[in-house]
Amino acid sequence: MTPLILSVFLLVYLGMILGGLPFLKLDRTGVALLGAIVLVASGAVTEDAARAAIHTPTLALLFSFMVVSAQLRLGGFYDWATRRLGALPVQPPLLLGALIAVAGGLSAIFSNDIVCLAMAPVLAELCLARRLDPVPFLLVLACAANIGSAATLIGNPQNMLIGETLHLSFADYLAQAALPTGLGLAVTWGLILVLTRGRWALPDGLPRAVAASEPQAEPGRRLDRWQSAKGLAVAALLLAAFLFVPWPRDLLALAGAGFLLTSRRLHSRRMLGLVDWELLVLFMGLFVVNHALQATGLPAQAVTELAAVGIDLRDPAPLFAASFLLSNLVSNVPAVMLLLPTATHPLGGTLLALSSTLAGNLLIVGSIANIIVVQAAQRHGIPIDWRRHARIGVPVTLCTLAVAAVSLWLGVGR
Repeated sequence: MTPLILSVFLLVYLGMILGGLPFLKLDRTGVALLGAIVLVASGAVTEDAARAAIHTPTLALLFSFMVVSAQLRLGGFYDWATRRLGALPVQPPLLLGALIAVAGGLSAIFSNDIVCLAMAPVLAELCLARRLDPVPFLLVLACAANIGSAATLIGNPQNMLIGETLHLSFADYLAQAALPTGLGLAVTWGLILVLTRGRWALPDGLPRAVAASEPQAEPGRRLDRWQSAKGLAVAALLLAAFLFVPWPRDLLALAGAGFLLTSRRLHSRRMLGLVDWELLVLFMGLFVVNHALQATGLPAQAVTELAAVGIDLRDPAPLFAASFLLSNLVSNVPAVMLLLPTATHPLGGTLLALSSTLAGNLLIVGSIANIIVVQAAQRHGIPIDWRRHARIGVPVTLCTLAVAAVSLWLGVGR
């Protein structure tokens, strides 16, 4: 069965690179699910082994925070926060700094993808209304959301996977990641100010106003103070519990999600409709495919052979480099699944979380958050191609990775 497993693995990860498979209407989720189906149907992976391969604590934690974010979206919190931010009577450089702080802070607790999905359309409207060039602000939103999400073990899917699989302490990880991510946000602000060179005005050729018929992407456009307060209270309680209570994070999060679903005003259909079920299915498919490959012994053999020639992925520097390269090749979630077995160093989990997340700013395809922002810009007539993104994404990525590498090397927060 090894040739079949290897073939399925290679096809699945080719799909991760290409975003699908040629001549087939399959996206990354469809490719991962199809690969898992082939392995189970062929007998290469038994049904019991497939069930055991799926790491339910990670899925439970991910699902729960999708429900919390859905509560805040339907309560209009993200829309309200973005509009309050855009109404600040400050000059563009300070507005940019405030945006970085808000996006980074929200993404540390809620998913970076959700923050970008909720804030990007409103931010584009506000920039156009203030006759500001929206491109620097939209790209900063994506960069800050990615960087901020690296600060905690709940900020993005790959961090949840790392934290739950390696049983990392929430407080210890926060202590190790807070400084590099905080410095990364500050460096990002400085870089954008330098790269923008004071050119904040809306350039010719971009729309001067948003058409009245522009579709509303955000489900909650009016602030419901009670529903927003309810969601924020649950998130705050969960964060406090993660920091101070030694109970399983997935069970605590499920309890919080269950509480929010028992609502007299928000129908569960609306809440669950905002859950990213495709991402959950992607995780399940990749769990099965990667388990099958690990069972062949080929990854362990490859790690041993690389170590023999001086590239030991269990050491921090090679793991850091491999995470950066793979995250931009197959995206960060599949890359983390591949590299998790090698994260045996005491700082391996922190290193893998920081490097895989910060690497996502390099190119548009490196992060779902980037894609969400670019698509929101296009709907408002604001073109952002890969070159425009790379002018900001490449220096931000290289500088923030350097900050993280130096911080980890010096043992900051240990």
